[in-house]
Amino acid sequence: MSTLLVIAKAPVAGRVKTRLTPHFTPEQAADLARAALQDTLAAVVAAPARRRVLVLDGQPGPWLPHGIEVVPQCAGGLDARLAAAFAHADGPALLVGMDTPQVTPELLARGLVFSDTDAWFGPADDGGFWALGLAEPDPALLLGVPMSLATTGEVQRRRLAASGRAVRDLPELCDVDTPADAARVAAAAPATRFAALHSVLCAVVR
Repeated sequence: MSTLLVIAKAPVAGRVKTRLTPHFTPEQAADLARAALQDTLAAVVAAPARRRVLVLDGQPGPWLPHGIEVVPQCAGGLDARLAAAFAHADGPALLVGMDTPQVTPELLARGLVFSDTDAWFGPADDGGFWALGLAEPDPALLLGVPMSLATTGEVQRRRLAASGRAVRDLPELCDVDTPADAARVAAAAPATRFAALHSVLCAVVR
């Protein structure tokens, strides 16, 4: 069975989801980030993984559920931090972020099975990716990929294919980066903590 990795920042005001401001205050943006992280980790706990590891920038808080190992993120660019995250898995692994609170245990379960593929790729609708699964993790697959661009996902998937690996795709999801993203995700996943908090905050903002 595979390892599930989550790469995330601790939900501290002024350090996370800064693109949600000024529509939301820094504190509200951090609260939304915490809700998204809680939803993500709840799905991770319910998914059929052998290990569940949170690769965290910052300190864990009361939002951390039981059953999650916590390790610190390394320094460097996002490509280096993603590559280093895979080093915490001693075998096949699926890596996700904290920006897709709509993710479900069933969706994660798909990306944990490598019986007929070498890699899983979960595209994000902003041109990035929300999930990357590797049967045999290799830092070279990530290092040097330009991150946070509209072409990031295309470049990353092309590198996977160019390495000779068989690649399968997971469904495209929307990352929560902007207020418009937050509204879309909340509407698409109304049963999440994220959606409930978003509804309350939007009522306050009005």
